[in-house]
Amino acid sequence: MSERHIYLDHGATTPVDERVVQAMLPYWTETYGNPSSSHHFGRQAEHAADSARRMIAGLLNARPDEIIFTGCGSESDNLAIRGVMWAARVGGRGNHLITSAIEHKAVLETAKQLQQQSGFAVTVLPVDQYGRVDPQQVAEAIRPDTALISIMAANNEIGTLQPIEEIGNLAYSRGVLFHTDAIQAAAVREWDMARLPIDLVSFAPHKFYGPKGVGFLYARKGVNLVAALTGGGQEDGRRAGTVNVPYAVGATEAFRLAMEEREANVAHYCHLRDRLIDGILQIGDDCVLTGHPEQRLPHNASFAFRGISGNDLLIHLDAAGIAASSGSACSTGNPKPSAILEAIGLGDEWTRGGLRLTVGQQNTDDDVDYVLETMPRIIATLREFSFQYA
Repeated sequence: MSERHIYLDHGATTPVDERVVQAMLPYWTETYGNPSSSHHFGRQAEHAADSARRMIAGLLNARPDEIIFTGCGSESDNLAIRGVMWAARVGGRGNHLITSAIEHKAVLETAKQLQQQSGFAVTVLPVDQYGRVDPQQVAEAIRPDTALISIMAANNEIGTLQPIEEIGNLAYSRGVLFHTDAIQAAAVREWDMARLPIDLVSFAPHKFYGPKGVGFLYARKGVNLVAALTGGGQEDGRRAGTVNVPYAVGATEAFRLAMEEREANVAHYCHLRDRLIDGILQIGDDCVLTGHPEQRLPHNASFAFRGISGNDLLIHLDAAGIAASSGSACSTGNPKPSAILEAIGLGDEWTRGGLRLTVGQQNTDDDVDYVLETMPRIIATLREFSFQYA
């Protein structure tokens, strides 16, 4: 095992910024009341939660009552999709959902459950070889009973950015609500909800140096949601449960820092990402870049290797001190092909060999140098092993 440790899995999660930790600390031991309580301690906690909500709203150019705190990004996706679809059915406004083949499972599994267990109609759109949704196909899929379109802002595996503004304008022109899962893209672009044609946006702070276990959902004023969690009526009845005040504060501070430091962070990410892409593609013809070559997340470098198991590749990288992730959903002894790589048209010899390297604030050129020195040796070893046992 290597004594060196390089973290290149920021697409999975990020370390919590020390400034975020400091912002959260008082809300465990000093301002610890239940924000739903009417006494002094509760009012202090309620004030902190309200301040956090107002700060996020300001950063989004939105209204405070358009911000819903949740337990994670997946819950935000679930609340947006399930909440809109159930409300549409109850109100007689539609029964049809449009999404894409490369959405996160928080979207696709929710859509599948709505279809199979509740009888909703679901259209899953294909993508092109770069993982992009064609707005024209979205337009063709809209029906009189379409209630919601859900297309992610950027793919978590291959980093492709979607034309969400074009799709949003299309949805608006047809009277259909539009949701985007912005969990990967939240910290790398501006979100002006007074301008953007998007009705619901999901966020997960642990992707931008905030805590795990908290998320928030932007839901435009007037969008009706049926709550998935019922009980005390918190979040204006849209999400029951005691508000996690320290995590709401942490989520807010993380988002504030992400927005304030976005320009410098994006430039840093792009520099490292492009060096990784240029260097790894030199390994040979049996390696291809996945995702769009230009319209992609600034911190995402993703590849497919022909005839190599992504699971084996991750094990060897980990042994070399490099933390990465693969598109392969692997169970012991049974590596499965990546659904995303299949969706962009790669054949069987490629779809088990996905690799995602996602850079972060603490990564350096030295880290990239080490990866580019190490990768060719690992690939050569894996190819030799594959040849011997073919």
